[in-house]
Amino acid sequence: MFSFLIPFLVLILVVVFVHEYGHYYFAKKYGVGVTDFSIGFGKELYGWKDRSGTRWKICLLPLGGYVKFFGDRNVFSQADHDEILKKYSETEQRKLFTLKPLYQRSLIVFGGPLANFVLAVIIFASIYMVVGKDFTPAVINEVQKDSPAEIAGVKNNDIILEIDGKSVKSILDVSKLISLSTSETITLKVQRSGVEKILNVKPKTVDADDGLGNKVKKRIVGIKLSPFNDEVNHIKLGPIKAFYYAINEVYFVTTSTLKYMGSIITGSGDSSQLGGPIRIAKITGQVAEFGIVPFLSIMAYISISLGLINLFPIPLLDGGHLMFYAFEKILGRPLSQKTQEGFFRIGMFLLLFLMFFATFNDLKDLGLF
Repeated sequence: MFSFLIPFLVLILVVVFVHEYGHYYFAKKYGVGVTDFSIGFGKELYGWKDRSGTRWKICLLPLGGYVKFFGDRNVFSQADHDEILKKYSETEQRKLFTLKPLYQRSLIVFGGPLANFVLAVIIFASIYMVVGKDFTPAVINEVQKDSPAEIAGVKNNDIILEIDGKSVKSILDVSKLISLSTSETITLKVQRSGVEKILNVKPKTVDADDGLGNKVKKRIVGIKLSPFNDEVNHIKLGPIKAFYYAINEVYFVTTSTLKYMGSIITGSGDSSQLGGPIRIAKITGQVAEFGIVPFLSIMAYISISLGLINLFPIPLLDGGHLMFYAFEKILGRPLSQKTQEGFFRIGMFLLLFLMFFATFNDLKDLGLF
């Protein structure tokens, strides 16, 4: 497990720094004073103060970070402006987060998740420009007997064009689209002897290996693929195409994650695949052994996850603050401090429950339960 520690720490430090820098960037843009920029929690291990008075520091527990604003009592949607005006001078008031217009506060809070999505786009685009992107058409060279694919009428030499309405650009897209599909039936559009056909396949879920030695639940349809005409089509893209496909990838991962979370909430999804820091550390270390490109790819996916989770409307997360600002916009006034504190207690309970559940899955994955 300790061999996974360094790659995991590098990944977490980069992703968390980018997230917090998103908050910091918009805070500075709108003149909000920033007293602390911390990577990690707890005791400070190393730090320095810049010319504007911000303390930049790395702390003992690296699983997160924060940006603390001048006069900060957390980024509540404040209702006690009169008390704040009495406490600070006119010069100091211009640096207070709580006195900024609603749209500026919203952008400062949204800046963290936005930075995570931007990081993922930059990583994917860089890979597509430097290493290239695969565009090898997916040809079926074997349909397993009595498999869901055979029952649905899939044939050898069919070329897969779409899965659930999503275009298959590469042979690599097939397993990804099937694995991330949450519908009971997967719709395949295939080309057979120049004619397009629509086939509905009902996949089955099996215990499988994820290729890194980890046991996972996997959806399969019972096909094997090969490159079209046995030719691999790997192309280095120009900047415009690279960013186009990078944005598409981020959009696809985001929507697939939301569908998966929705399936868990409705009871149709497999909650055993939810993992926490231990599983992330393990997979990060395993992927890092394959080289810098797989490591950067997993960093992009974790960055998307961090940005997306932080947008959930749960108090204590960025999405919770944005929810309060939405109430403020609709009502024309902030919710009372007491009401907001009640929501934050509920949010704390939900986050602790999710942390406990994810950690339990991690320990079960390690064979400790």
